[in-house]
Amino acid sequence: MIAPNRSSIWDASDYGRNGAFVPALGLPVVELLAPQPGEEILDLGCGDGTLTQALIDAGAKVVAVDASQAMVAAARARGINAVVADGQALSFEGQFDAVFSNAALHWMLDAAEVAAGVFRALKPGGCFVGEMGGAGNVARLRRALNEELAARGYVLPGHDLQWYPTPEAFGGIYAAAGFTGIEARLIDRPTPLPAGPEGWFHTFRTGLMDVVGVPEDQREELVQAAAKRLPVDMLGEDDIWRADYVRLRFSMKKEG
Repeated sequence: MIAPNRSSIWDASDYGRNGAFVPALGLPVVELLAPQPGEEILDLGCGDGTLTQALIDAGAKVVAVDASQAMVAAARARGINAVVADGQALSFEGQFDAVFSNAALHWMLDAAEVAAGVFRALKPGGCFVGEMGGAGNVARLRRALNEELAARGYVLPGHDLQWYPTPEAFGGIYAAAGFTGIEARLIDRPTPLPAGPEGWFHTFRTGLMDVVGVPEDQREELVQAAAKRLPVDMLGEDDIWRADYVRLRFSMKKEG
């Protein structure tokens, strides 16, 4: 099995406090999928199960998977059929009418293996619908943190720890896996940060700080300093910080 991305390490309660906007903004993707009663759906990268529940409420029969044991435990606490699994090594064979994914694929760096696993998991005629970070996603947030880490002498990884593709790169990988009717587009989505940039750094880049070796007792000072590097136009007149989110929304089919 391919090792999960070390930078995607989650605390479910912290995610609920600082990252609840992620599943909330994913509801239009559920509407795009339009789950039907009785459909068998795989939720790939289910997180704490918030959007999984929306699929279940529509009458679908859902299996939810996530690489994080903490997130799977949170989903199970909602009564969801959730299991720990690496999205880069899915073992399902022709089981699902649809696969759904929100804000998860960018943590799975072996995109070709993800695409192949999703293709295998679908029944003929099934569809894959979802959203992920796209090209340019959180560029300013990432730059501010990386510059602060470098200024403090930390050695950054030689490759990105997230995959934020263009529609063309994304579509090419999924076409190679056998999908047809691929539609993918970027959506600029300035996103309010309820806990400010500091909360975002803590929730979404703890894994990076683990990878480069930032001691726990120095992280708060570091994220405060990184926040000061952000452009002032990210702070609105309402005193709310907005992240420079860019989403890649997609849909495709496995021919019957």
